Amino acid sequence: MAFNFGGAATNPATGLAAPGFGTTTTAAAPAGFGGFGTTTTGGLFGNTQNKGFGFSSGLGTGTTAAAGFGTGLGTTLGGGFGGFNIQPQQQQQGSFFGQQAQAPAQSNQLVHTANALSAPTLLGDERDAILAKWNQLQAFWGTGKGYFNNQLPPVDFTQENPFCRFKAVGYSCIPGSKDEDGLVVLAFNKKEADVRSQQQHLVESLHKVLGGNQTLTVNVEGVKALPDDQTEVVIYVVERSPNGTSKRIPATTLYSYVEQANTKAQLTQLAVFMSVTRTELSPAQLKQLLANAPAGVDPIIWEQAKVDNPDADKLIPVPMVGFKELLRRLKIQDQMTKQHQSRVDIISNDISELQKNQATTVAKIAQYKRKLMDLSHRVLQVLIKQEIQRKSGYAIQVDEEHLRVQLDTIQCELNAPTQFKGRLNELMSQIRMQNHFGAVRSEERYSVDGDLLREIRQHLKQQQEGLSQLISVIKDDVEDIKLIEHGLLDRLG
Repeated sequence: MAFNFGGAATNPATGLAAPGFGTTTTAAAPAGFGGFGTTTTGGLFGNTQNKGFGFSSGLGTGTTAAAGFGTGLGTTLGGGFGGFNIQPQQQQQGSFFGQQAQAPAQSNQLVHTANALSAPTLLGDERDAILAKWNQLQAFWGTGKGYFNNQLPPVDFTQENPFCRFKAVGYSCIPGSKDEDGLVVLAFNKKEADVRSQQQHLVESLHKVLGGNQTLTVNVEGVKALPDDQTEVVIYVVERSPNGTSKRIPATTLYSYVEQANTKAQLTQLAVFMSVTRTELSPAQLKQLLANAPAGVDPIIWEQAKVDNPDADKLIPVPMVGFKELLRRLKIQDQMTKQHQSRVDIISNDISELQKNQATTVAKIAQYKRKLMDLSHRVLQVLIKQEIQRKSGYAIQVDEEHLRVQLDTIQCELNAPTQFKGRLNELMSQIRMQNHFGAVRSEERYSVDGDLLREIRQHLKQQQEGLSQLISVIKDDVEDIKLIEHGLLDRLG
């Protein structure tokens, strides 16, 4: 954000004058600071022969402080653009030193401002230096009157003056809606919930305000909450012709009708405090808007803001004048943050629900796969029995013989001790043993499964038979050794 905190009655989204609303408000300047009075008699300081520090007429009285952009186009519309009122010619407000060519009136205004801030000649003594500091303070505030010469009128210090410090340059989105889309935004002093609950009644009321013509239909494009319990309603009007075709009323046409005095009064009764169009800028309008710095914004700051634009295709720099405008944009930002967070929460809930559905779907798919395999086995058994009955009484064919040989080979491989069936039996035994030990630990008592017990008995029997065979072999070997020993002894003897 480039800082130079201007532009009274200006659209905060465009920096241009608002057509029909966005008017400035009149605020009396503070009457404090050393008891400055509010009388209007005589000269500014009363008797100029009095060398004391008493001012008879108040400084800065009756001044008008521009209310920033007030309710200009697009002010409460989330920082977006409303309808743009591009002026045919827009003069640039130069800096104090006049770096750019100015019109004669502006040049005189700058000269008078410079005299009021640096060298007032109202009293001709040391009080002029104090007056200069006071004028500088008023210029920084952007409110008050700067007296500098008895023969010349005072300078009005508004927030548009180049020395006002309460200025900044931000960025707003460029609207993408066209004029033929017919979108007009109405801002209501009602809560979003109230507007939504009475939306049908609101549409009927707007139709009556627009004349109640049966060929016109009012449609609501969208409803969005705004700060301070306000609501934005985007509408468009469709006109149906006798031949059955329909078209939208252009946004500019609808806006012009809405801004008529009688129509605006009826809309005010419906709690509408602002209406704007939402139309895009033409390339020429956008170029003109960027080429000329808004009132009160230094051209150098404006050029820097254009350079710092993070996305020149979607964003445009806009001036922000005064703390009121800054607070408004802050509220809009908080509102949009809440809306984004709400949308993120909704998306998060949707993702969680989808994840649950996905887990359920995966479980169902696995279940259906098992069911399909079971049904496939049953169908295969039925086909086998059917094929047996069909081939009953026929001799075995060559293909069947080859198939039988292949099946016998596979069966032999499966039944081999070191192959799949043996390994499977071993794994089954281990699983049963583990289940048995787990059950024993949990129940703290011994129980042996019948099948496992039979396998243990068979295994022990095989071990016993093996030991018996081993003992028999050992006995035979011992007898053979004894015979060999007797034979050797007989030969030696």
